[in-house]
Amino acid sequence: FKIVGDLNAKEGVSFLLAEQNTRMALKYARYGYVLESGRVVLDGDARALGENEDVKEFYLGMAEGRRKSFREGKHYRRRKRWLA
Repeated sequence: FKIVGDLNAKEGVSFLLAEQNTRMALKYARYGYVLESGRVVLDGDARALGENEDVKEFYLGMAEGRRKSFREGKHYRRRKRWLA
């Protein structure tokens, strides 16, 4: 990630990064897209995505100010809200 960030800053080269580690991807990105079943369901500034409550819960494992286990997550809510 550091190399990509350096190339972007020094050379002005843009990159499309497909990454499963949401926390790391948002750390280096300026803009991001959330895909569900191949469809863009959310996009925006990387900082705003990192602060989005749904992104925190579904992709960063955080809710109500604490880490949540996978079983505690409300998986059904994401599909209803984003893909409706």
